Formats: sequence, C-alpha cells, structure tokens
Amino acid sequence: MSADCPLTSNAGTAPFADPPAEALVATVVEYDDEPDECTIYPLHADEDERVTSWISAKRGSYVQLDEMR
Repeated sequence: MSADCPLTSNAGTAPFADPPAEALVATVVEYDDEPDECTIYPLHADEDERVTSWISAKRGSYVQLDEMR
C-alpha cells in the first residue's frame, strides 16, 4: 500500500490548492516483510527529472532534526 502527500507549507489547510512550483510529494510504501519506505520527489517533475530527483529512506533510518544540528 502507498500514500502520496504533497509537502507544502499549507498542506494542513489546503494540500491540493495551487502548490508552489518547488513543492515536494512524499510517497510512503508499506511492506509486510521489511521496513516501510518513504520517497520524496518534486511535484512538478517531468519524466526525466522523476528518475533523477528523488530521495528514499526506510522506516527506522530517520532522525530528529534537532539531533543533527
């Protein structure tokens, strides 16, 4: 199962109302036999950008921002 969610500053109030050009989308894929995986990519990416402009992380590999500052 997967879920897509735009990552915009107003996502809590209007997630699909005219997102900015630099908006990102997070897709979470849930697995039964391995950690879930979140992939973040540009919302308005063309076909070529979609295969090169993304980052993925598995559940358990995330850290709090405060820990890395």
